[in-house]
Amino acid sequence: MSTKKIIAIDAFGGDNGPVAVLGGMNQFLYQNGEDKVFFRLFGDAKKLGNLLAKYPRVMRNCVVIDAPDVIKGTDKIRDVIRHAQNTSMYMAIDDVRSGNSTAVVSAGNTGVLMSLSKLALKTIDGISRPAITTMLPSGLGDTRVVGLDLGANVQCSAENLFDFAILGSVYAEVIGHMPKPKVGILNIGEESTKGREALKQLNELLTKYRDSLPYDYIGFVEGNDVTAGVVQVVVTDGFTGNVMLKTVEGTAKLITRVLKANLKQSILALIGAFFLVHVFKRLKHKIDPRSYAGATFLGLKGFAVKTHGNSDALAFANAIKYAADLSTANLNDIIAARASSMAQIRSELQDIAE
Repeated sequence: MSTKKIIAIDAFGGDNGPVAVLGGMNQFLYQNGEDKVFFRLFGDAKKLGNLLAKYPRVMRNCVVIDAPDVIKGTDKIRDVIRHAQNTSMYMAIDDVRSGNSTAVVSAGNTGVLMSLSKLALKTIDGISRPAITTMLPSGLGDTRVVGLDLGANVQCSAENLFDFAILGSVYAEVIGHMPKPKVGILNIGEESTKGREALKQLNELLTKYRDSLPYDYIGFVEGNDVTAGVVQVVVTDGFTGNVMLKTVEGTAKLITRVLKANLKQSILALIGAFFLVHVFKRLKHKIDPRSYAGATFLGLKGFAVKTHGNSDALAFANAIKYAADLSTANLNDIIAARASSMAQIRSELQDIAE
C-alpha cells in the first residue's frame, strides 16, 4: 500500500451518487491494475458497505471513512461553507490538506468544491488565484488544448490572466507533454487594439518579453482557434472559459447525434459505417466529453479534481486516472519555481495596471 498513490473520493457528490463512483473506481482498477492507487472513500458508511459487496475489487483497495452529510448540487456556498465539516466533500478535501491523500475527486457542486478547496489547500506561492483547467479536443489525432479558467473566476485582472498563463504552460508541458507550448489569450479578435483594457495590457507586456518567456506566446486568439490546433494553451476569464467549455462539449454531442441520425436513414450508410468503424472509434475518443472527464483546480497546494455532476462510471474512471497522473507529476513545485522566475514581469504588469 505504501507504494500506491492514495486518492480521496467524495462518494456522494454528483447526480449519480455512489453507484457511478464505485463503478468508476472498479473500472479504473480493472483497466490500470490494483497496484497503483488506493482509495479513501468518504460517505455514509452503512450505504457504502452495502454497495461495496458488489465490487470486491474496490473493497480490496479502499477504506471507508464515515461522512454522514452531503452537499447538494443546489446548495449555495454561503449556506454550507460554515457547516460543511461532516460532509463527504469537505472531509475528502481535508484528507488532502492533512497529507493522508494526494488528490481528491468529486462530482459534486463546483462552486462549493472550489471554495472549500481554496480554503483548505491554499494557493501556491506567487499565484494570485487558482483556475479550473482541463484539456479539450483540438486539431488532428490525439492533440488537445489546455483551457483555463473554465469557471472559477468570473472576473479577472491582467495579473490573474498572467498567472493563468504560467499555470497553463506548466500543465501543458508536464501533463500534456507539450514542450514550450503555444500560449494565446482568448479575445474577440487577433488585433492588438481589440478587447478589454486588461487583455490589451497583458498582451502588450507578453509581446514585449516574448523572446524571454518560458512558453511560446502567440498573442490574441479567437474562439475558432481553440479547436483548430493553432494554440496549445488558451487563457481567459472564468465566465468566457465556461461558455467555451460548454460550447465545445455541446458541439461534440451534436456531431454524435447527427452521425447516428444519418446512419439510421440509409442501408448504404450503415454498410459504409461498418468499413469505417475504426474511424468512428477514433472520432468518439476525440470528442467524447467523458474522455477528458476531469478538471483540476490548478494553482492550489493540493490537487482537487472535479468531474461532471452527471458523470457515469467511465467518466469517473477517467477522472481518477487524471488525479493519479497529477499526483505522480512534480507539477506544483514547477509552477512555484516558474512564478518566482517571472516575478519581475509580474511587478511591471502591476505597475501598468495601476
